[in-house]
Amino acid sequence: MAHSDNAHAARVEDGIVREVIVIPYFNDDDNEITAYCNGIGLAGTWMDTSYLGSRRGRYAGIGFSYDASANEFVAPVTEEPDATE
Repeated sequence: MAHSDNAHAARVEDGIVREVIVIPYFNDDDNEITAYCNGIGLAGTWMDTSYLGSRRGRYAGIGFSYDASANEFVAPVTEEPDATE
């Protein structure tokens, strides 16, 4: 699959996505992504996230959780408002 020159990275802290940014493409290598982000002054653990959802289940959004055993980002559960209220 062809790739663009850019990619997306999610900063995961305590299992929660805190930030998502655009970075240069690093062959989907989380260690390289983290090293790059740390090297430009963005501390933390950074992970590849696919805008097209082709890796880790879906594109990570702020507030999503990261399930390490499934290697997937999980959207937060939102409750629908009660129609009778």
